[in-house]
Amino acid sequence: MASIGSTMETYGGDGSGPARHARAERGDGSRRAREARRVGGLAWFSLALGLAQVVAPRRVARLIGVRADERRRKAMRAIGTREIASGVGMLLRPRPAGWAWMRVAGDLMDLALLGRALTSARKIDRARVAAATAAVAGVTLVDALTARRLSSRRASGGIEVKRSITVNCTPDVAYRVWHDLENLPRFMAHLESVRVQGERSRWRARAPAGTTVEWEAVLVDDRLNELVSWRSIEGSRVSTAGAVRFAPASGGRGTEVHVDMWYRSPAGALGAAIAKLFGEEPGQQVAGDLRRFKQFVETGEVLHSDASIHRGPHAARPPERFEQETGR
Repeated sequence: MASIGSTMETYGGDGSGPARHARAERGDGSRRAREARRVGGLAWFSLALGLAQVVAPRRVARLIGVRADERRRKAMRAIGTREIASGVGMLLRPRPAGWAWMRVAGDLMDLALLGRALTSARKIDRARVAAATAAVAGVTLVDALTARRLSSRRASGGIEVKRSITVNCTPDVAYRVWHDLENLPRFMAHLESVRVQGERSRWRARAPAGTTVEWEAVLVDDRLNELVSWRSIEGSRVSTAGAVRFAPASGGRGTEVHVDMWYRSPAGALGAAIAKLFGEEPGQQVAGDLRRFKQFVETGEVLHSDASIHRGPHAARPPERFEQETGR
């Protein structure tokens, strides 16, 4: 599936878009793989170090050249608990910038403690403490560079969500439903309306705290029964893009629908955090949209509970109307 971040840059209408898009996708995948390996390595390093500090604080203290008295053992266990929390957080979160910065803060605390040990009048193995200080300084540099890269990528790249589902219909039916952009609010929870106006379309979506936001978009790629992709026009309040690919499912089980959506919140990272507080986490949102799309193409209606994503009562869509609009 094409990366939406690169889709917005590579489909320029000059005929070379698909080739450049493929190169950008390979490069983006390579960068992400390197980033994932780096984050994974730091996470497992945090877990291993933290476990050692919690389980054997006396041995770790002696290893770095300081006395293993009761006060230092307690401090070592506290530091180890922090390391374990950072490692688990980095493993569980796909963009763990916050946990990476937590590691940086912890590294600085470690450097401060080691610096105090070096300047104290107590009997210590200064050679070992100095070596430990140099090692922590090196780790701090790696942690800081990783945290900065993660934060920069999140700030500049927005939020990208990829989800897929298999629906019991042919690719041409799924394509027709999605190609008519005015159908999208029928199964996409956050959309209030999409109005096609010539080559452009005007989108209106629900935002947190009962507000709404609007933007204009254009189609950037349209392949009959295979792909529909769009992006917001330059200068829109919301920077967003989406692509949907349709492929026959194996064994004649219908159609695989692959969705790749990208957006940058109007309020940046704060807006994304507020959205999560209101239960509108992007991944869950898109997964729910796909479930409703499946209902829509298979039954002609979307069933809503009392906790409907629509405001007020929402009547089911009659199958007869669905047949007229989709040609099924």
